[in-house]
Amino acid sequence: MKEYVVKNSLCLIKKYNPTIDQISLAEIEYGLVGIYLTITKIIVILLLACILKIIPEVIIFMIVFNIIRTCSFGLHATKSWICLISSILIFILVPIVCQYISLTSNMKFLIGIITIFFIYKNSPADTRKRPIVDKKRRRIYKLLSTIITITFIMLSLCINSNFLSNCFIFAPIVQCFLISPMVYKLFHLPYNNYKTYLASTNIS
Repeated sequence: MKEYVVKNSLCLIKKYNPTIDQISLAEIEYGLVGIYLTITKIIVILLLACILKIIPEVIIFMIVFNIIRTCSFGLHATKSWICLISSILIFILVPIVCQYISLTSNMKFLIGIITIFFIYKNSPADTRKRPIVDKKRRRIYKLLSTIITITFIMLSLCINSNFLSNCFIFAPIVQCFLISPMVYKLFHLPYNNYKTYLASTNIS
């Protein structure tokens, strides 16, 4: 199905823009694949959430998680089925846990300190296909990721809603794993890809 949608979309693009070059087509194809996988993944997750009657919880956690994910980036699955399974675990299982687990303020504070440290240490974590080469951008992403994590921990300590409080704790926890060098190594993926890119292009 993915190949059918992407192939027909590219045919339409070439039909209405016959002068387009192969490099541009390859970039468009990469973007179309990403959009297709994202949409289908969201549909599957929301269908499961509907069956389990946790759509509001799933949407809330998605929003909270993607705020920190946007700045600190992290691991991307190499296969679409792995991405789907991991997304289901994150966006279905974690919201369920957030509903029922109860953490004391001291536990939240301790977890918060640990997550702030690891977010600051390891973010932003890039990928082989999208290395974050620019030093200034890396510094900005690291700063934003750390500020967002600190804000999340403070909100977790202040909010009365147990579910929301847990969302602001568990989103950084999940992200800590996704930007961890150990997790990259576990999945046999290269870490600090910008260093490899700089070395290969002799950019200082």
